[in-house]
Amino acid sequence: MRLRTSSEMAAPWLFCFHHAGAGVSSFARWQRDLGDAAEVVPVLLPGRGPRAREARITDAAELMGELRELIKPLLDRPYLLYGHSLGGLVAHALTLALEEDGLHPPARLVVGAVPPPHLRNLLLRSSRLSDQELLELLVDLDAVPAEAAGRDAALWQRMVVPALRDDLRLGESLCLAAAGTRLRTPLFALAGRDDPVSPLADVAQWADYTEAEFRLQTLPGGHFFVRERSVPRLLRQVAEELRAPRRARRTFQGESSDRQDAATTLVATVDRSER
Repeated sequence: MRLRTSSEMAAPWLFCFHHAGAGVSSFARWQRDLGDAAEVVPVLLPGRGPRAREARITDAAELMGELRELIKPLLDRPYLLYGHSLGGLVAHALTLALEEDGLHPPARLVVGAVPPPHLRNLLLRSSRLSDQELLELLVDLDAVPAEAAGRDAALWQRMVVPALRDDLRLGESLCLAAAGTRLRTPLFALAGRDDPVSPLADVAQWADYTEAEFRLQTLPGGHFFVRERSVPRLLRQVAEELRAPRRARRTFQGESSDRQDAATTLVATVDRSER
């Protein structure tokens, strides 16, 4: 991935945060759909991909400390945050931390497939399941292939479940740290029409987490609708609004209506093996 030089910096950044137990593969083709509307920067958390030798972070305050240091040098231009599932809690907590520090917050915070911190989605409530039960749940959610809870269960329990459990602990810490706190940043929430983990009624409660504009949007798909092209295409619309603020605001094309050399360091967190 090539970041633009200062002379080219017209488009906002789009920092993307991945779901639990994952890397950044979901964002691998997003730049194609965003075009020149935004510069896509998938942020890889420690303990996976090229960062596999780093200790995974399970404490919200520790993670916010790392992310603030990574993002501060890039706050000289507008930017968006998108987080999916666990990544939505990360993006929300980062926005809150930046506001509290008096730093330039994102122009928009967009969260997908996650209820607000005062709620706990199905995965967070399942953190005490046995390894086998957790894998069976992931199979039911179409998050992993059926073999993960069958003939390949031992491999998945050894290679995947430990990271997933740490991410679920991080999710709990993020929820405890940010429950009920209202932002001054516009917040857009996305829900999958058929998502059994984060249903629309739960996602809608993000409305209580901002004093600014709130939008709620449904998209086709289940919990992992982030894998579909509808998300980057929608985010392109959001980014284009930032670049043309005097133009009439465009309605999201979906199923719901509106409601109220530092850069190189950050991109070092991108899992290039998944791009």
